[in-house]
Amino acid sequence: QVQLVESGGGLVQAGGSLRLSCAASGRTFSNYAMVWFRQAPGKERDFVAGISRSSGSIYYAESVKGRAAISRDNAKNTVYLQMNSLKPEDTAVYFCAAGPLLLTTHQSYAVWGQGTQVTVSS
Repeated sequence: QVQLVESGGGLVQAGGSLRLSCAASGRTFSNYAMVWFRQAPGKERDFVAGISRSSGSIYYAESVKGRAAISRDNAKNTVYLQMNSLKPEDTAVYFCAAGPLLLTTHQSYAVWGQGTQVTVSS
């Protein structure tokens, strides 16, 4: 199956931007829908954004709509999440996941990266 490695997290001030990357290896990347979830301490793992195999369908959580942009480069086996106008409530560990279908529940995905920490200071 595919293996996923996230990068790009860090500490940023409120109002700033980050671009997260998720690099895939092992299987044909273009066979997978790709999603980003995030999990804050003591909270559930929440859907952030998802993109279908051909980028034909894209979904965002209401909490990030207008501030986030998901994209993928199938030639580079990488999916990206651009986050702008960051808020302290965006602080979480961000995970990417892969699956055959573009779904918004974390239980739908068996393949996950290790996560990258995003901390937004006020």
